[in-house]
Amino acid sequence: MNRVIVYTDPPLLASATAARLVTAITDLQATQPSVAIALTGGRTGTAVLEHLRVNTAATAIDWSAVDIFWGDERFLPGKHPDRNETQARAALLDHIKIPKGRIHAVAPSDGPYGDDADLAAAAYAKELDGVTLDILLAGVGEEGHTLSVFPDSPAVHETEATVVAVRDCPKPPPVRISLTLPAARQASQVWLMTTGTSKAEAVTTALSGASEVDLPAAGAQGRELTLWLLDKAAAGR
Repeated sequence: MNRVIVYTDPPLLASATAARLVTAITDLQATQPSVAIALTGGRTGTAVLEHLRVNTAATAIDWSAVDIFWGDERFLPGKHPDRNETQARAALLDHIKIPKGRIHAVAPSDGPYGDDADLAAAAYAKELDGVTLDILLAGVGEEGHTLSVFPDSPAVHETEATVVAVRDCPKPPPVRISLTLPAARQASQVWLMTTGTSKAEAVTTALSGASEVDLPAAGAQGRELTLWLLDKAAAGR
């Protein structure tokens, strides 16, 4: 089921999404022993985490029972400022009481698998094996990419693997590790967040039934809910 919610501007979208996350996580924790969330990077994704950090209602979350994953990651050295993990730690994770073992980061390019992105992707697939993501947060690019799955790329044609190495990305850095669309479709809920007039055409096309090969965001569908969180500019068409 697709649901679209439109906010006035990006700051309101970020703060409202953070509040929505608090409610979603605490509701889930009332009915199950643990919750698994996959984060996204970018300005909007990071802003959501910053708002979550200062949201007083977030004190109701039992972070010791939350597992944190990432939908995609830039394959860069550990602690590189452009890594989604680095940004998420600065925005939220370093400020909450969450056990280290609950943070499931993608191996960096100077980690145990060196610069072999395929090995790093395979290791992350094992990390996700048997995990049901309750909420997968993802962005949407101007050309309709989501996660690090770009139009008519090898990743968008993947039908079996849950995590792949992505090379020759049209946006730097060129190498990334990404969940696939089949992995996204295993999540209970997928929340697609995007802002700005440059995203309006992609949003409209995705919601109009576009092929995921041409517009990957159209194929990121949660099992229970696909939530589109937009500002007025992105919803303009």
